[in-house]
Amino acid sequence: MTHTAAPAVPLPIRIPVREIVPWAVFVVLLALIALYFVSAEQGATAVFANSYVHEFVHDGRHLLAFPCH
Repeated sequence: MTHTAAPAVPLPIRIPVREIVPWAVFVVLLALIALYFVSAEQGATAVFANSYVHEFVHDGRHLLAFPCH
């Protein structure tokens, strides 16, 4: 008598959403801060009075096609 094995049914992967959400919010916040400094940190919306931040992200600004000067 031969027995055929039933195919194994894969179990679904459980994603711990409660552990991921704080990190996702943190990453989104950091991305928004970086986007602000690259895109809008100049002129009237400047957080810092000097132009150090502007010069630091100057090449990135041109790389992402943001107008700069």
